[in-house]
Amino acid sequence: MKTNLYKLIVVLMIFSIALAACTTPEPAAAPEADAPAAAESDAAEAPAAEVVEEVALSGTLTVLSNRTDLDEDGTLAQYSDAFSALYPGVTVEWETMTDYVGEVETRMNTTEYGDVLLLPPALVAEKFPQFLTPLGSVDDLGEKYNFIHEATFEGTVYGIAVVGNGQGLLYNKEVFEAAGIAEIPNTPEAFQAALALIKENTDAIPLYTNYAAGWPLTQWDSQLGSVSGNPDTKNLDIPHMDAPFAAGEVEYTIYKVLYDAVAEGYTEEDPTTTDWETSKTMIANGEIGVMALGSWAISQMQAAAESVGNDPSIIGYMPFPTNIDGNQYASAGGDYKIGINVNSENQEIAQVFLTWFLDESNFAYDQGGIPPLKSAALPSNYDAFAEAGVEWIVDTAANPGEEGLYNSIDNEAEVGFSNGSGLWQSRIVDAAKGQSGETFEDIMNEANTRWAEARVSLGVTP
Repeated sequence: MKTNLYKLIVVLMIFSIALAACTTPEPAAAPEADAPAAAESDAAEAPAAEVVEEVALSGTLTVLSNRTDLDEDGTLAQYSDAFSALYPGVTVEWETMTDYVGEVETRMNTTEYGDVLLLPPALVAEKFPQFLTPLGSVDDLGEKYNFIHEATFEGTVYGIAVVGNGQGLLYNKEVFEAAGIAEIPNTPEAFQAALALIKENTDAIPLYTNYAAGWPLTQWDSQLGSVSGNPDTKNLDIPHMDAPFAAGEVEYTIYKVLYDAVAEGYTEEDPTTTDWETSKTMIANGEIGVMALGSWAISQMQAAAESVGNDPSIIGYMPFPTNIDGNQYASAGGDYKIGINVNSENQEIAQVFLTWFLDESNFAYDQGGIPPLKSAALPSNYDAFAEAGVEWIVDTAANPGEEGLYNSIDNEAEVGFSNGSGLWQSRIVDAAKGQSGETFEDIMNEANTRWAEARVSLGVTP
């Protein structure tokens, strides 16, 4: 076994050096000193390399993913082929799911949840050792990867972000121009006024909620740092607040933007008929003005524009419409974290694949996101943010012993805004539509009550 591991290390070192010499560009500076950085890639196809020496790895590796679109178009198979070119004895099988969170959470009641998987967002930190293989220490892996604190417990890393996202709003530039929107809005009031112009001057749906899919509504909660301008907001502040949904607080501000847009009739007439896949073509065709999605969605919408014969550059990305003393901020954080099933019988293969996927596959850059490695520049999708002087906000790590506390309190409170379902956000849409008999204040007050009670139940001090 030691000989095989030695061979493996040699192969990886040779492959990394060869790849760097041939394809890796010079890194550029990130927009902020503590903002994430990313490496460039010149192909949508994962890189392949000649096998230097056959390594004694063999078996079939099952990898769970939410990317059904990349499965259907053959992209994931390209990554499998690239890995198999290095390790001919290994077959990588992707298993993708539309309701990824729901299906994987159910399967985690057994031992059969793949060899490598994307961690469900609601999996609390203290349960990581029960379900996941430790990947290394925070100190060691934190020198190499961005967002390393997002899936840790007691100083050990159990998941690493496959891609990082900047948070903002996706929009169609041609719709904005046709509507007569002269400047990108940077206040909630200006944003509502922009949506009104889209409704008055175009046939586009000003703001598309993707209500029916559920999970897109959770993208709104990713704007915490964008609104506060404070990296302590999520992990240090909100877990110790009794009323984070009170007027003037960050959660209230975010969801009031959504509520007002729905109440004013700036969203789809019947939210239950929305469709995620169709929305890509709709915004590409100018049938939608804005969608609240992480920057991971940019490449998907640009691809949709190309598929219908439009210029992909019509898809733009703008900061969330708030500012502090004229300065705008944008949250940056990891998307799904990749980890290894602690019950897997393919631990060695799984670790090699996970490292290769993060370090060499170029997956994150190909998807227009922030790659996990700290060693290079951001993709061009973020140029507009840099030009606007937007400051990136990366969440401060939780205090020792409080890893995942934000999600733990949410789960205990049964509010559910961070569990990936979108059910809590759908209540806001229903209330704004006048369909539930609730007001916005009703929902916020209930969330505050539940949050405070959950904190007491968990013994969390102010």
